[in-house]
Amino acid sequence: MEWVSIIPPLVAIVIVFWKKEVIMALLMAVLCAEALILFTANDGSLLLAPITSIERVVDVATSAGNTRILLFSVLVGALLAYIRDSGGVTATVNWLTQRGVARSKRQVGGLTMATGIVVFIESNLSVLTAGIFARGLFDKFGMSRARLAYLIDSTSAPVCILILLNGWGAFVLGMLDTYDLPESSASILWGSVPFNFYAIIALVLAAYTVFADKVHGPMAKAEQQLSSNQQTLEAAPATKASYMVVPIVTMVLSMVGFMLWTGNGEIAQGSGSKSVLYATILATAVAYLMLVFGKRFTHHEAVETGFKGMGEILPLVTIVLLSLTLGSSLKILGTGVFVAGLVGEYLPVVLVVPMLFIAGAIMSFTTGTSWGTFAILIPIGVPLIQQLGLPPSLVIGAILGGGVFGDHCSPISDTTAVSSIASGCDLLEHVRTQLPYALVGGGLALVAYLVASIIMVG
Repeated sequence: MEWVSIIPPLVAIVIVFWKKEVIMALLMAVLCAEALILFTANDGSLLLAPITSIERVVDVATSAGNTRILLFSVLVGALLAYIRDSGGVTATVNWLTQRGVARSKRQVGGLTMATGIVVFIESNLSVLTAGIFARGLFDKFGMSRARLAYLIDSTSAPVCILILLNGWGAFVLGMLDTYDLPESSASILWGSVPFNFYAIIALVLAAYTVFADKVHGPMAKAEQQLSSNQQTLEAAPATKASYMVVPIVTMVLSMVGFMLWTGNGEIAQGSGSKSVLYATILATAVAYLMLVFGKRFTHHEAVETGFKGMGEILPLVTIVLLSLTLGSSLKILGTGVFVAGLVGEYLPVVLVVPMLFIAGAIMSFTTGTSWGTFAILIPIGVPLIQQLGLPPSLVIGAILGGGVFGDHCSPISDTTAVSSIASGCDLLEHVRTQLPYALVGGGLALVAYLVASIIMVG
């Protein structure tokens, strides 16, 4: 399939930035991908592309892991509606402000980052917890939802890929175990942490926006527009902080429990998709029971509020579904394999690691998935370690960092959509405002990989 396999993601990206419409962009990209699949297989008319696209959506939705992601995304809408319309958000904001925990923009930003860092078990849970927790605080202190989306997105994935006591760590460790390497898989993986330059730089940039209280580029414009329009969150009057705090604490603690349960006592072996779904369901149920038995809502009011919240979030859930569908089509087309081949076998040895980082970024950007990037690039990178004598931890760090970098830049990434859901920020605004920070971080990381290669490889 070669170069034409890159056409569908390019179609999506062009339409996104041209028409400012994500759903149409993803639909057109899926149709394009399915038409190319039919063309290369000589299997029927290209006019069948709409039919095969529908079947691809159905096929993606029947995958257990994907179905859990979609259910989780829908239920988040109900949970958000419960804690917002109950008055729990307003009460929590007032409580934190009165006790001096959140009296300034710096404190609010620091609290948001700390929440994302503490919940390192699963990236979606980290984003969700920090986003829900900080929404009201960001509104109160006149900070844009775009800044919140950036902060939680640029905290969660970098922290998860640096701490590695989670599904990502187990996934990469399992892949490394299949190779005969000079060091143990665990030592190589943990050794990659200081070489994951993009993740480290992304956290430093996020911390800079918090403690310097400065934003730049499109994000600065978003903050100015917020100030001039004096937009605030329409939240119910303050009631009890417990209406927000208890469901969130339930979600976080139960997530740990479910990760242990699904991993047979080992948290790193647990299923992230199962655990985050179970934890969200439990948190939503707890919120419902508190509101009904606390006589804040009747049963019918609670049900109506829950479905209203689900309805508000359906456009973003649709984007998640179409992103997963496009990823499935691109896997068949071999887009990731083609991009990985850009690394080339005739590069100077000193450029191999920087090119692995670039290949990982392009793959993740065009396919919208970090997991898929790791799955394709690690089997390419490890033989290079064996044949060329490259430092194993440096190579793995470059691959992992490239995957996270591309994911941060991609408008078709499901992680980007979940960050938008959690923060209540428009998806395109999140991409547009985060992109300059991600590009700066990626550029610095590329220079760092080049320097490290010169020093370590020569």
